[in-house]
Amino acid sequence: MNQPSASCPALFISAPASGQGKTTLTAGLARLLRNQGKVVRVFKTGPDYLDPQILAQASGQPVDQLDLWMAGEAYCRQRFYEAAIEADLILVEGAMGLHDGEPSSADLAALFGIPMAIVMDVKGMAQTAAALVTGLAGFRDDIHVAGLIANNCGSQRHRELIEGALPDTLPFLAAVPRDPELTLPERHLGLVQAEEIRFELEVRFEAAAQALEAAGLLDALATLSPISFSAPTEALAAVPQALTGHTIGVARDAAFSFIYQANLDVLAQMGARVRFFSPLADADLPECDALWLPGGYPELHAQALAANTAMLDAIRGFFRAGNPILAECGGMLYSLETLTDYAENTHPMLGLLPGHGAMRGRRGCQGMQTAELPEGPIRGHAHHRSMAGQTPEPIAYGRRQRHPAPGEPIYRAGRLTATYLHLFFPNNPAAVARLFSHAPGNDSAQATAASSHIEESFHAVK
Repeated sequence: MNQPSASCPALFISAPASGQGKTTLTAGLARLLRNQGKVVRVFKTGPDYLDPQILAQASGQPVDQLDLWMAGEAYCRQRFYEAAIEADLILVEGAMGLHDGEPSSADLAALFGIPMAIVMDVKGMAQTAAALVTGLAGFRDDIHVAGLIANNCGSQRHRELIEGALPDTLPFLAAVPRDPELTLPERHLGLVQAEEIRFELEVRFEAAAQALEAAGLLDALATLSPISFSAPTEALAAVPQALTGHTIGVARDAAFSFIYQANLDVLAQMGARVRFFSPLADADLPECDALWLPGGYPELHAQALAANTAMLDAIRGFFRAGNPILAECGGMLYSLETLTDYAENTHPMLGLLPGHGAMRGRRGCQGMQTAELPEGPIRGHAHHRSMAGQTPEPIAYGRRQRHPAPGEPIYRAGRLTATYLHLFFPNNPAAVARLFSHAPGNDSAQATAASSHIEESFHAVK
């Protein structure tokens, strides 16, 4: 049976490494086309939270993360097909260097036949830039490199030196001048969240759009041929209607914002109603049957989180009542007894789980892992620069993608599930439904013991 398909031009924005300006140029290009009335659908390779926030604001469209291991080929194929139906152009921003990772950006581009533009920061080099991009393009024969975008180009002569050294098979697409006004702000886990600097981002998007238009990048886009994206032949993971009638309270504010739109979509497909709340600003929880405390930057807002005692008490009461709670990374730090920030100030947190969190400078942990939960395995990833100590014995560990050592610990206290792992709900919707549902047969003794611990730890750090 022939699968339905849709055609749309597409371009994959990659680079030899992180820090070359991929997000800045992808956002600027999306804004340039949006200003011309075009519908641009942007995707981000890998399990990134911050870049998609930036790209969504620039394009005015939702941005999905695509990862062949975490999400699977069928999921990626379905998202490309749906985007091609409505878009005038599809942009994909790569992760790290184009050949880094297993799977890599090059793997995704090759699978779907998307041409790659290589963004390179050429400051401090000339003909060497041409040599590097030639090597990247020829590293494997199943990708098509559309050409080079030279970022931080110093002058017309600088451009001529690079362009003159490129082989005829590698076009010089554009030279973007050095301009600090185009650079996006960063912090310890990557870019600053879009919600924090929306006005500043608007200024930078428009500046980048003007720079790319002046550089002639639209001429290169005009040569792109439409790509046929077919719906997947294999079925996506079944989405059970197991949460019909359930309401999931989701923490979302400046402290907790690492939320895949795909996760929210899966909850809705399972029949759940999502209600957002702010642990920073709200005094009480919305009426809900389960809580999701996602990752984010609680370390930057630890004092305010600790000061909102009404919310702390509300979540503690929700936990005592035996309701399901999923706490991921920053949400797990919030669930511990205390959190020590970068200034080495220690703040009381929820105390749902024994242990203490602390930031640890530039050192961190990241990687793709499968959470081996009693409800079923769910793929996801870890990315943090903190540590949790004096925690209880884990119920399980994450299984690393390509390494035999145990991954991130997974804790359980009552109906609280806490881990550094960020879960990708579409990977196993049935397990997610079991995680958030009020399943029979819960360990009431464990819940009672955990509830007693809340009182002890709260008074200890009060």
